[in-house]
Amino acid sequence: MTDRSSSHPENAQLFLADHPVLDFLNTVALSEGKPRDLLQSDDDVLHWLMQAGLYFGDDNARFAAGDLLHEARHLRDIVRSLVQRKKQALPLDVTAMNHFLASCSNYTQLFIPADHRLASRRIYPVPSPAVLLAPLAEQAVALLTDGNFALVRKCEHPDCILWFYDRTKGHRRRWCSMALCGNRAKVAKFRHLRKQVH
Repeated sequence: MTDRSSSHPENAQLFLADHPVLDFLNTVALSEGKPRDLLQSDDDVLHWLMQAGLYFGDDNARFAAGDLLHEARHLRDIVRSLVQRKKQALPLDVTAMNHFLASCSNYTQLFIPADHRLASRRIYPVPSPAVLLAPLAEQAVALLTDGNFALVRKCEHPDCILWFYDRTKGHRRRWCSMALCGNRAKVAKFRHLRKQVH
């Protein structure tokens, strides 16, 4: 769990969820009680993908300004709906996700890296904003199909909307971050107890 600052300090990204898909959902957070979208430009999306280890800047794809941001927000909305519905054990409509995935056509290729160990990688032959987001979309599919949703949780602080994947040994994590919401909850509890004593 780290706070990886963006090149845009006002849009610093929090990586607290212990899962990149949930970190992606957390790019909408509450600020002064109102939702705040931390993705405001194509550059913000690229920077987030780099920070998450999902993009390495190794292609020269160029798109119309705002296209990547639009696709990223669209994917985030799709994934948020699926995660929320799965968490609540509600029926899932996978049509939008499947449509997004269909726009990310790819194939697997074998290659031999510098260490001479045979490896594979995905090749996305048609550059598009959706293709840049494809690794994230594929991780979302893996979370939805293979993730333990008993460990996918929302922060318990009433003023927080962040998600996390509880990888703690005892699986008792309650807060997006102990330093943020956990600390606020402790202070609130202390004040409440102190008020009762006086």
